[in-house]
Amino acid sequence: MERLEKLLERLDYTVVQGSTDIEVTELVYDSRKVQPGCLFVCIKGTAVDGHTFAGEVAAKGASAILVQDCVDVPGNVTVIEVEDSRYGLALLSCAWFHYPAEKLKVIGVTGTKGKTTTTYMVKSILEHAGYKVGLIGTIEAIIGDKVIPANNTTPESWIVQSYFHQMAEAGCQCVVMEVSSQGLMMHRTAGIPFEIGIFTNIEPDHIGPGEHSSFEEYMGCKGLLFRQCKIGIVNVDDEHWQKVLEGHTCKLETFGFSEKADLRAKNPQLVKKPGCLGVSYTAQGLVNAEIEIDVPGKFSIYNSLTAIAICRHFKVTLADMKQALKEAKVKGRIEMVKVSDTFTLMIDYAHNAMSLESLLTTLKEYDPTRLVCLFGCGGNRSKLRRYEMGEVSGNLADLTVITSDNPRFEEPQAIIDDIKVGIAKTEGEYVEIPDRKEAIRYVIANGQPGDVIVLAGKGHEDYQEIKGKKYPMDERVLIQEVLEEMQNRNR
Repeated sequence: MERLEKLLERLDYTVVQGSTDIEVTELVYDSRKVQPGCLFVCIKGTAVDGHTFAGEVAAKGASAILVQDCVDVPGNVTVIEVEDSRYGLALLSCAWFHYPAEKLKVIGVTGTKGKTTTTYMVKSILEHAGYKVGLIGTIEAIIGDKVIPANNTTPESWIVQSYFHQMAEAGCQCVVMEVSSQGLMMHRTAGIPFEIGIFTNIEPDHIGPGEHSSFEEYMGCKGLLFRQCKIGIVNVDDEHWQKVLEGHTCKLETFGFSEKADLRAKNPQLVKKPGCLGVSYTAQGLVNAEIEIDVPGKFSIYNSLTAIAICRHFKVTLADMKQALKEAKVKGRIEMVKVSDTFTLMIDYAHNAMSLESLLTTLKEYDPTRLVCLFGCGGNRSKLRRYEMGEVSGNLADLTVITSDNPRFEEPQAIIDDIKVGIAKTEGEYVEIPDRKEAIRYVIANGQPGDVIVLAGKGHEDYQEIKGKKYPMDERVLIQEVLEEMQNRNR
């Protein structure tokens, strides 16, 4: 139970009817979860408008309703009006959980690419240094020993505050979270006093219906983070960084390859080892050290630079930073799986043409004997994506293995045929093996010394969606099953 007046203490509001001098039993924004005595927040979504349920929730016994539009409810229900009910929900959620973010050091990472990997690197470094760290991101939320699979990169504000509360109760001192432009635009992070805000990079992405109306709006939403953090750490190599940071109110630090950066990467080198690819470089400026990480590509240098720039504010030793960066792993993001001493196999979430092209281009720099790309495409999604991914793999990979992803309500073969339309525009070699486990068996059994093999598209997912049902399917499990079956056959 909380007093309504107390919950509203940081909001500008108008009392339309009733009184704020009442107790509320719960804070609710889903009409299906309404209970007597609760405060219901009418959220205006893209598909559903919570204001249309005002009469229904009043009949169910809600004692107060927060709105941004007019509603018609009985006079015994308190109605509070605010300019934006999403913003209202965020600040009410902070108050409901007694401002848990103020008990934590909150680190927010925003950008088109690199958010997920950077958050895990930061978590790894800080834990190495003895901190207890919570995480909220695209793959999962981690609260102590509890792992909660994610539905959104940045969850709804009530869920974020609930996680913060649980983290504080579990003894966490820090939390590192991915902050999406959608999350910022929808006020899911409103009211959070970020200790550090990070800008990784920005590309024209997430533009269209239900997302951002323009690239300018996309940049503007990213920039909101830097009006509610104490320290902003930004990639000075990104051509749009100054536009994104317009109107910032934080102290700024920069990283990148540029001589102007406060933390700079020098002398980047590719590192090749049996079954593993990585990079090394010299960090100069705010931190001076030789760094090596077992994740390939220039973007891995950016991700690790970001993590170093953050963690130096937590008085982490160089030894801890270097060791943690060597060990940091992200499920489904260029995740190396050791299957051979002679060739390299990895799992990656690349599931559109842009991410697949970036990944394959990076891997080609390691001059593999063959670059082998196994992927499929999701059913009931754009056919254009299939054509584009087929063309990218046909152009960049030496061999493409076309298989099944999440066929949903489509036939796997029909999706494969669409991918072949794209590959037909290239001279790339391909085989088609609809069963994903059999496709994985094929690439392992036929791996040649010096090959780099990528299983693309599924990444961290541990299921396959077929005709409305999700079946367990984790590529790591499939790989182990294949290896065990091959060993038993060779005995």
